[in-house]
Amino acid sequence: MDYRHISVDPLTPTIGAEISGVDLREPLDDATFEEVHGALVAHGVVFFRDQAIDHEQHLAFGRRFGPLHVHPAAPCVDGNPELMLIHTDANSTRQNGEDWHSDVSCDEEPPMGSVLHLHRIPESGGDTLFSCMYAAWEALSEPMKALLAPLEARHESAHLYDGVNGRGLYGDATVRRRNEWPSAVHPVVRTHPVSGRPALYVNRIFTRRILGVTERESRALLDFLFEHVTNPHFQCRFRWREHSVAFWDNRCVQHHAMWDYYPETRTGTRVTVAGDRPFR
Repeated sequence: MDYRHISVDPLTPTIGAEISGVDLREPLDDATFEEVHGALVAHGVVFFRDQAIDHEQHLAFGRRFGPLHVHPAAPCVDGNPELMLIHTDANSTRQNGEDWHSDVSCDEEPPMGSVLHLHRIPESGGDTLFSCMYAAWEALSEPMKALLAPLEARHESAHLYDGVNGRGLYGDATVRRRNEWPSAVHPVVRTHPVSGRPALYVNRIFTRRILGVTERESRALLDFLFEHVTNPHFQCRFRWREHSVAFWDNRCVQHHAMWDYYPETRTGTRVTVAGDRPFR
């Protein structure tokens, strides 16, 4: 893509790029929006530095890409469920996103993308890793692709959000927004609605069962795929600075937030753009 209004510096040949030349405090004009959107589709995740945006500017940037998704249970800021709080400190017993996943893939229509703004970071650590699911799919052998291509998998959330005896991530939360924890069935490999490319679509946090095979076969396949997506050749790693912004495409990217900075504090907000139902 020929960029005329922004600068795009790829982190790796496979995934990730840093964008400069844009101020997210201001609304994106049509030409700049098209280039930012094009960079997101091309690189899977894009990063912006030195963006001291407020909550309304954060929300406005997300809405530029579509209606916003509301998390089923995560804590929010100022009573606005579209503005998710991301916070870990010395009192935390776990951190959001500690394992590889695509955000809320348990929804019937999972999020298109997530926009994270961190405004307080630890002195060191707290990086986020991103893995390209196009590359993960392409690296599989042809017989494995033929096996997986027609299959579907069930994605669930009760085990994560509610857990056993209310000991899940949000088991004691009072912000639950749905009568039932979401679950859905999606293709094991989905087609990206913009790029048209196939991407592996199972993740360790939400995907519980591949349908159409035995439970033992499902477990073996999922264990293999969960390990497969962690290949460093599919990845980039982002080192945060204060007021950095990351925008990732949940349709073709998984991410993993490192919790290697305890007991320091890491805090920010996330705005999530609504998506559509995955298809083959």
